[in-house]
Amino acid sequence: MPYDLDFEKPLAELEKKINGLQRKGERLKPDETKQLQSLENDLRKRTEEIYSNLTAWQTVQVARHKNRPYTLDYIKHICDDFFELHGDRSFADDHAIVAGTARLGEQTVMLIGHQKGRDMKEQQYRNLGMPHPEGYRKAYRMMQQAEKFGFPIINLIDTSGASPALVDEERGQSEAIASCLYLMPRLRVPILAIVIGEGNSGGALAISIADRILMFEHSYYTVAAPEAAANIIWRDAGQAPLAAEGQRIRAKDLLSFKIVDEIIPEPLGGAHRNHHLAAEALKVSLLRNLEELKQLPTDELLAKRYEKFRVIGQFDHEVLETSSEIGV
Repeated sequence: MPYDLDFEKPLAELEKKINGLQRKGERLKPDETKQLQSLENDLRKRTEEIYSNLTAWQTVQVARHKNRPYTLDYIKHICDDFFELHGDRSFADDHAIVAGTARLGEQTVMLIGHQKGRDMKEQQYRNLGMPHPEGYRKAYRMMQQAEKFGFPIINLIDTSGASPALVDEERGQSEAIASCLYLMPRLRVPILAIVIGEGNSGGALAISIADRILMFEHSYYTVAAPEAAANIIWRDAGQAPLAAEGQRIRAKDLLSFKIVDEIIPEPLGGAHRNHHLAAEALKVSLLRNLEELKQLPTDELLAKRYEKFRVIGQFDHEVLETSSEIGV
């Protein structure tokens, strides 16, 4: 997979040299073999350096990468017997939200997640991963079913936001999101929410009221997309990189603020470079967290969930002062 993001240009140049030598195959001379090994080591080291020091805006670019694994990709890798369920029993089936039961390890879980599309046809079918009201009503119905049968709930978050179209507002978008927010604190089963890519606005929050919130290393989670924040503050979406820095939207920032509970490591160069390794890391984290939550009596589980959101977040005055300096 080519290094195609702006900040990956040094890596792309190294990769080009490596590919040129690899094309020689068996015709490689001894000194060229040593050169190839040196370039491969250099590429690995440079990738580690760059990806361990991503800016907020670079993190956004990685989280939006066209080849990043989506909900159905993770389901394929970590689950057995996924049985997708459809419809909100009120209006329609929203393809931007996928949901259904699956076997994760030795237990049955209810999986719910945003699903984007890769090509134009699928993007239209999935509405770019931006759910309509019926998507959130489907999620609401599935979470009720999970509670009825005692299935833990796993929500995979990856959306630029809920669909903002006028018809969605007319069909009760805000009410559908609010209903999920009202339901989730009361569900008597363990809930995990995992930000696998983008986690924007109420579209993400609607399914992230959970006992534990996890984030992939190069995902981001925020009240508004950087472009939207830049438009609000400066009336200029071109200031999105500056807004992203001020919003502190990276996983390591949110962990330090105690908004999320755990960071899931990604393969070298991001989850888009190795879906299988990313899925394995996710599965390990899910199984461990579910096992811990299952040990809690139901009343204690609910009490801890309630308390979590009563005190969520920790202010850092130094960060607040820095954000004020850049106008955020």
